[in-house]
Amino acid sequence: MSNNKMSSSSDDDNDDPELRRSISPACRTRHSTPSPNSSFGSSPVVRFSFGSASALSISTASSVSSFNGWMGYVFQPRRISRKRKPWHRRRTVVGLVLLVAFFLVVNSWMLYRIQDSGRVNGMQVKFLKMNSSTVSIREELQKLGKGKKPQKTRYARLLAKAAHALAEGQNKPEPKDLWNEPYLRASFWKPCADQHEWEPSEVNNGYIMVSANGGINQQRVAVCNAVAVARLLNATLVLPRFLFSSVWRDTSQFGDIYEEERFINYLKPDIRIVKELPEELRSLDLEAIGSVVTDVDIVKEAKPGFYKKYILPILHLNRVVHFVGFGNRLASDPIPFQLQRLRCRCNFHALRFVPKIQETGALLVKTMRQNVTRFGPLDDYLLGPFAASKKKGKNGHKASASRYLALHLRFEIDMVAHSLCEFGGGEEERQELEAYRERHFPALVELKKTKKLPSPAALRAEGLCPLMPEETALMLAGLGFNRGTHIYLAGSHIYGGKSRLAALTTLFPNLVTKESLLSSKEIEPFLNFSSQLAALDFIACTAADMFAMTDSGSQFSSLISGYRVYYGGGNMPTIRPNKRRLADIYAKNNTIEWKVFEQRVRKAVRQNKRVFSRPIGRSVYRYPRCRECMCNTEETLPN
Repeated sequence: MSNNKMSSSSDDDNDDPELRRSISPACRTRHSTPSPNSSFGSSPVVRFSFGSASALSISTASSVSSFNGWMGYVFQPRRISRKRKPWHRRRTVVGLVLLVAFFLVVNSWMLYRIQDSGRVNGMQVKFLKMNSSTVSIREELQKLGKGKKPQKTRYARLLAKAAHALAEGQNKPEPKDLWNEPYLRASFWKPCADQHEWEPSEVNNGYIMVSANGGINQQRVAVCNAVAVARLLNATLVLPRFLFSSVWRDTSQFGDIYEEERFINYLKPDIRIVKELPEELRSLDLEAIGSVVTDVDIVKEAKPGFYKKYILPILHLNRVVHFVGFGNRLASDPIPFQLQRLRCRCNFHALRFVPKIQETGALLVKTMRQNVTRFGPLDDYLLGPFAASKKKGKNGHKASASRYLALHLRFEIDMVAHSLCEFGGGEEERQELEAYRERHFPALVELKKTKKLPSPAALRAEGLCPLMPEETALMLAGLGFNRGTHIYLAGSHIYGGKSRLAALTTLFPNLVTKESLLSSKEIEPFLNFSSQLAALDFIACTAADMFAMTDSGSQFSSLISGYRVYYGGGNMPTIRPNKRRLADIYAKNNTIEWKVFEQRVRKAVRQNKRVFSRPIGRSVYRYPRCRECMCNTEETLPN
């Protein structure tokens, strides 16, 4: 995490003490700063003040003025002589009142523009079920303080400015490089983990069973790590199984999500894979003979030497080892070159979704592309036989109009509770999150009792809090996405529900989820299977023209961004914000002007799009730009 701080000299221009001293007491006006709960449509309060020198000053202290960027301006006409007649004074007052009225008319027109979101580019758009009617931003943002869950937003002023900017720029082109990878070097990296340079060992030391826990992300990583360990120990891998979780409540097994035969056959040159243990080993009580190994028994990020020292003897003795859990239990480094390549080969090549998931995923992608026949760089790998034809895709003349942004908003209650941050919900929110921690994170509760942890404000300043939906909306608006942008939102269990999403869905009304895109008949086969639903999100996000994550530590976002790097050819950009820098920008909410906000957000996000090789110790699933997974063609170019 970078420690660099970006300065904003213009953030406090309206708070200049020299300017305040230069205004005489008789002429000085009082400014009224709108609270986050104030209405954007309230009428302005006009104050008239006549001093001994007949000086007139007017201040518009309303959030409407803030909405138009006029807040803080003080109109001070030239001093009027004592000898001037009363009718001249009245004419000046009338003229200034008319000027204020003109601003109100402009505001009304801008609010009308914002509400007119029923059609985009002549196409009827599909809204989220929770956002099925057109509602003014004023009404929606007022509701933010009335929900039962997280209630208020501290960003009312910036949201108003964002709404103004989106309405004003509705017919303006987006920034030139908004949808593009900014660095040419990204296109030099090509996939090459499919290259085999070894043969299966003739030795078979036994059988490895894996029961992976967690959701689809943890399960996928566990499977790839198990493949590598099986090769390391010259063992035969039994087709992995997935544990039932009281949190995910999903009974899906490996064959319900991934193609079993492809997995077995693709990895045949590397390891042996069977669907079941041999009959003579099935009756063994594995726990009684010491062949059950849990996550507690294996250190996190265990090195290959650990498995050779402690697991291989069990294999020699009992001929079978059962790993229960087995999430992040194999180190990223140091790993032999070919073993690391095998992990990449498993993740990017061997694991393919079953046809049922591919077909529905293709339907989501086609709908998000507005039914334009267009072939994407990752379609073959994600959608298999359900991908659009490459030949037809080249003729898709509406390709630019069919672009869409996928967004993974990591703001579920588990993430919110574990962060120890505050999100504007007051005492009710604190009690609710503390109760959740006691049920699901007892170790964290004990840690709070024994250690003095950073305050919520300190955590936010360090960028350790999840981005709230309203912060995400501001980031997207600051980057230059227009109001008509089609956005696919992965996941649907946002903490705070409808009221918390109001700012995002109002600024960007063309925001949809799989639940709003698919009919009840289309989504019915996946209901009650969270991992299969997550697989649909994986496809829609990975195939998107742009993918935006709000938490760079999320395993789901990491797997998607790595997949886009591996197969994207440098043409599948990802927005990975630096939350610490964003926190510093958002802290200026009450003073920063929109132009400055845009500049700082764009700089902060662009700096995180650097193209670099995988750092030592980091996951190959997230950072595949390394010799084991990808080949850098730049190194082979002639000088």
